Amino acid sequence: MNVKTILNEKGNEVITVAPSATVADVAKVLRARHIGAVVVADDSRRIVGIIAERDIVGAIADHGASCLEQPISDVMWSNVYRCTEEMTVDNLMQLMSARRARHIPVERDGRLVGIISIGDVVKAHIRAIESEAEHIKAYIAG
Repeated sequence: MNVKTILNEKGNEVITVAPSATVADVAKVLRARHIGAVVVADDSRRIVGIIAERDIVGAIADHGASCLEQPISDVMWSNVYRCTEEMTVDNLMQLMSARRARHIPVERDGRLVGIISIGDVVKAHIRAIESEAEHIKAYIAG
């Protein structure tokens, strides 16, 4: 199974913000959309960063509430780990584990086309195991 299979099942909508958005703006987006991270992208959907809830909490802990008015570009991760649609789920799991990343943007030709969360990977892995178990049961019964 590859990343494209997951995106086909879950959809490829990605919530993005501009680098000029404030930390408070992003916190509101995360809350309103019930998501844990947003991709920071330019007008042509090129990834320039990613920001997660824990990054905002860290900024507040380090700089106090005044950081809420800072541009997100001051606190986002600009060295974003990415994947392609062709990457296998096993390779993606290794990347997420090694980098301790809960969200990985998906790129095609340098442009954002989706995002995969650790929850998406776990669901895909469970579906694959369940499918394999069904095939084994059918083989034994058949």
